[in-house]
Amino acid sequence: MKDHIRDQFPALQQENDGVVPIFLDGPGGSQVPNCVLNSMVNYLGSSNANLGGAYFTSKKTQSLMSDARQAAADLYNAPSANNIVFGANATSLAFHFSRAVANTWQRGDEVIVTALDHYSNVSPWVLAAEEKGVVVHQVPVVEADCTLDRQALLGLLNEKTKFVAVTHASNTTGSMVDVKAVIEDIKSHSEALVYVDAVHYVPHASVDVQALGCDFLVSSAYKYFGPHLGVLFAKESVLSSLSPYKVAPAKDVNPGRWETGTQSFEALAGFVSAVDYIASLSDLPVTRSRRERICAGYEHIIQHEKMLSAHFLSNLEGFTGIKLFGLSSSENRTPTFAFRIEGIAPRAVSEFFAQYDVCIWDGNFYAQGLYEQLGLTDIGGVIRVGCMHYNNVSELERFFELLEKCILLHK
Repeated sequence: MKDHIRDQFPALQQENDGVVPIFLDGPGGSQVPNCVLNSMVNYLGSSNANLGGAYFTSKKTQSLMSDARQAAADLYNAPSANNIVFGANATSLAFHFSRAVANTWQRGDEVIVTALDHYSNVSPWVLAAEEKGVVVHQVPVVEADCTLDRQALLGLLNEKTKFVAVTHASNTTGSMVDVKAVIEDIKSHSEALVYVDAVHYVPHASVDVQALGCDFLVSSAYKYFGPHLGVLFAKESVLSSLSPYKVAPAKDVNPGRWETGTQSFEALAGFVSAVDYIASLSDLPVTRSRRERICAGYEHIIQHEKMLSAHFLSNLEGFTGIKLFGLSSSENRTPTFAFRIEGIAPRAVSEFFAQYDVCIWDGNFYAQGLYEQLGLTDIGGVIRVGCMHYNNVSELERFFELLEKCILLHK
């Protein structure tokens, strides 16, 4: 990516004790560009109000709400802005909808979750199933490359399957799932609703809910350069068929009836700017539609991140005693890498890098099914390094210099 991209992120320009930090912690939450920060401050400074008032700031807030729904519809290629529901975060939205969806289940029905998912897309459905006496099956991963075992999923589908929750990309290993093909399998073998967790996918590639054929798809704006905000797509037919848990006087009109309490309007302002930021990465003129510019912007992100992935993986191969969990190719993955170093606890590695202001993660990242299957639960999980489009090769070179030093220190 060009330097002017990095210049837009104040976090990348700061110094900590005279050192410019390196952020390789993108999967945990991205850094934020100035345009997003400015939009949030401007809203709070001049337009802060609630919905439904007769006065000008309330009307501005109503307009912002409409703009945010349209921005989300453009991001997802949703048929309508009325397909969009906002919430505090993706986890809260899943718990909120799990209650409504579970009311359509009967004892003996079956639900499918996966071991590749963050448990924000597992626990809500499992807990709801326990309350309703519904059977839950979990699809394992293929241990060789930590991809979803699609044959195992096929074997679980039947006429009793009412709901399937699946990730679009693992927040731990970076493994992507061919969700379109998975949904085709599900719909051809059952009448199940499909809930797609795209939280880790949307920062790295464009989604098209119409092409996927999903019933739900959720992401978190703070993963793609925005504020903390959950953004859910749901088919209008599904929204209309379900009954929300809501405050009695609230209007019974979609999609607003699903949004409990006062929304974070400043977050919505930041979200619109985050979507526009992605569109700005395109070379297309502003006369083209925002959806077109979003897709073109993602193409630049994909190209750059594939280069970073290839560079990271080729350098990692040069080290002995390191086990990578996930695909060893830059294809079908995000630039998120999970690995362990023989004889060194993951926490010791992240603490070593923290001394040099290189930000990486260690642990299990709420991917409980994955860690249980791989036997990593009680040994500290893995080291996770995650790149974003604002990272560059020189930062990875610094990472590998320190990795060599870390290994030598612990020998």
